[in-house]
Amino acid sequence: MSGKPRLTYLNGRGRMEPVRWLLAAAGVEFEEIFLETREQYEKLIKDGVLMFQQVPMVEIDGMKMVQTRAILSYIAAKYNLYGKDLKERALIDMYVEGITDLMQMILMFPFSPPEAKEKNIDSIKERATNRYFPVFEKVLKQHGQDFLVGNKFSWADVQLIEAILAVEEKIPAVLSGFPQLQAFKKRMSNMPTIKKFLQPGSPRKPPPDECYVETVLKVFKK
Repeated sequence: MSGKPRLTYLNGRGRMEPVRWLLAAAGVEFEEIFLETREQYEKLIKDGVLMFQQVPMVEIDGMKMVQTRAILSYIAAKYNLYGKDLKERALIDMYVEGITDLMQMILMFPFSPPEAKEKNIDSIKERATNRYFPVFEKVLKQHGQDFLVGNKFSWADVQLIEAILAVEEKIPAVLSGFPQLQAFKKRMSNMPTIKKFLQPGSPRKPPPDECYVETVLKVFKK
């Protein structure tokens, strides 16, 4: 086995996509194993490698890590993307938790019934423009720096650019009232590691389609 982190999940975004983003932003190459059948998933459980019988799983530094938040915080700390002290780490945690709440709506959207999709898009837009994006617009405007915390690139910045792009896929003009976030998006998208991740052929996954939804249901639903 190579020294690269190894990611086990489905061939789609889901709860692994923020992990892919964070590793890519840190300039870390990784390998992936894609679950395609219920039997593959059950074998992992039977073999005792999934602590809580859940994926994502990331094999890194001799550990088989589960729980997305634990995986992300470990990667952020390992690659110096988690602030310089406890106060900066607390800010990063708060920003990440807020973005995660917004991303949960994006995560669940493909599984909503067709008649609910328009309503759910409206809910995502309302939350993004009235609750979450104004926070980051204000932070960037008040301190006048390129990044959210300590004027240094961090996990919070990675999480935010991922969220901005995910929301824009569904609501293209969502940043129209947020000039600071427009500038932030441009800066982040031009950072070499992120720019590489946004290119065709990178490990970044496309928006979930019906095939992905079917695979999720096949693997995880009894």
